[in-house]
Amino acid sequence: MNATLTAAEEQRYAELQQMALAFARAGDTDALAPMLAHGLPVNLADAKGNTLLMLACYHGHRATARLLLDRGADVDRPNDRGQTPLGGVAFKGEVEIVGLLLDHGADIDANNGAGMTPIMFAAMFGRHAVVAQLEARGASLHRRNRLGLSARWFVRISNWFARVFHSKAIA
Repeated sequence: MNATLTAAEEQRYAELQQMALAFARAGDTDALAPMLAHGLPVNLADAKGNTLLMLACYHGHRATARLLLDRGADVDRPNDRGQTPLGGVAFKGEVEIVGLLLDHGADIDANNGAGMTPIMFAAMFGRHAVVAQLEARGASLHRRNRLGLSARWFVRISNWFARVFHSKAIA
């Protein structure tokens, strides 16, 4: 069978893809689920390489992320900047989604560009609960970024800033 799409059909499919990306970004799980059930690729990505999972995670939509993971989304697929969903949520401080991604096999020490790991991002942006969570789940404090700075260094600097500015330090 040779299926040829018309220009109008191709345009409609492109529109549906944009709708799906918007649903993931907005956390509209109910709208996205039937699209996936009818064959929309679970690893669909936007022009910057952000997958449906990356968009759902980054915007804090746990139920949508769970749907995508349950449908087989690639938990470690990086975007065009080398960032993984785990790196994005570590930066944002999304504790529940960090746990969800780790439970689905996310690489806890993945290089998210320039040798930066999720725990480095969490520490750099003062996401103390995420740092503790990643440490408890086995994140390496010995990995170094391309400048030679270790994850342990990022945690120490984050603790110093927390003490100086009277916020809660990382244990």
